[in-house]
Amino acid sequence: MTGENGPVENDDLRPLLTDRGQALLAELRDFAPGEELALATRLRKEHPAELVSAAFGQARLRQRARAKFGADADLMYFTPNGVEQSTRREVAEWRARRFADLGVKRLADLCCGIGGDVLALARAGVEVLAVDKDPAACAATAANAAALGLADRVEVRCADVADVDVAGFDAVFTDPARRTSRGRVFDPEAYAPPLSWAVEAGRRTPVGALKVAPGIPHEAVPADAEAEWVSDHGDVKEAVLWFGTRAERPHRATLLPQRASLTGGDLPDPPAGPVGRYLYEPDGAVIRAHLVAEVAQQVNGRLIDPKIAYVTSDELVDTPYAHGFELTDVLPFHIKRLKALLRERGVGTVVIKKRGMAITPEELRRQLKPAGPNTVTVILSRTDHGPLMMLGRPVTGPAAAVQAAGASM
Repeated sequence: MTGENGPVENDDLRPLLTDRGQALLAELRDFAPGEELALATRLRKEHPAELVSAAFGQARLRQRARAKFGADADLMYFTPNGVEQSTRREVAEWRARRFADLGVKRLADLCCGIGGDVLALARAGVEVLAVDKDPAACAATAANAAALGLADRVEVRCADVADVDVAGFDAVFTDPARRTSRGRVFDPEAYAPPLSWAVEAGRRTPVGALKVAPGIPHEAVPADAEAEWVSDHGDVKEAVLWFGTRAERPHRATLLPQRASLTGGDLPDPPAGPVGRYLYEPDGAVIRAHLVAEVAQQVNGRLIDPKIAYVTSDELVDTPYAHGFELTDVLPFHIKRLKALLRERGVGTVVIKKRGMAITPEELRRQLKPAGPNTVTVILSRTDHGPLMMLGRPVTGPAAAVQAAGASM
């Protein structure tokens, strides 16, 4: 493994790159935790104990990383922090495609970690300078690029990102560390490097981007940035501040894996009104991006409460940005009444959603004690007219597809 400053090495990783280390990793690919003691005892008779220990550690990390990297994880190298903090493959590929579509050919990835974004960028045809001050992370990035056949597009440099000259690059991507030994960091200026530094780095090249926590306050977003919130399978994963995109609208919500992107941020809040036949639950990225008004416009809808992100309409509109429910009952919230309704209808499976109410789904389910063959979705919400309970079934979105598949079996 080489970089601009010479070999990129790490004492824990180097033995695993030997033929013996590779053979051990291949043998441990699918080992189960219950097999570890007996397997380790046998392997230590054939290999040095230190190598066996390193191979088990890496094999465990690879198994954990499959959720993020799929089959690539079995070829990659990880650090414990790298597994936790790296960008999952689908998200990194989306960002890499955006960079490529913006004409980026050479990019400096500052704080590259184990190289999740580096790999996606290289696969998209971008030449990448990968920088991190952690030698273990740099070694993993170099090894990962080599293992996946991308080394010719990746240069790894173990250095402080503040010392990197990005002149001549088309873009900079910065992923500041948002965790310390004491846990998650919430103050953007306590990131490493701080948000203000990363913003300036993003402005030094024609295109720039930096990853931030999805809970970043909107007032902390620079006026010249396009802010994008990304969710994957319904879970909000991150926010990214983009520079140089010439975006006409300041906010973007991107939903993966469908790669649907909603832009906006300049519509007034929709009015609130009575609950109609359909209720729409916007994706978390849409809510974080303050694009609920755009969804309401799509479905010709209104809010059920000025401060609650539930949209209602008398029209059924299939939108990727919200899950739709057809309502059968809209009633004031009352646990005994709800329990009676479920018993009358033979409901044994209750999907509970709620906003603006203190009761938890688990607590409510214990009180309801549902029993029967049928399924219903119960949506609870605070409103200006008191708390409501709304009963129905999903008609758009993944939940509706699952229900339809079950009904056809």
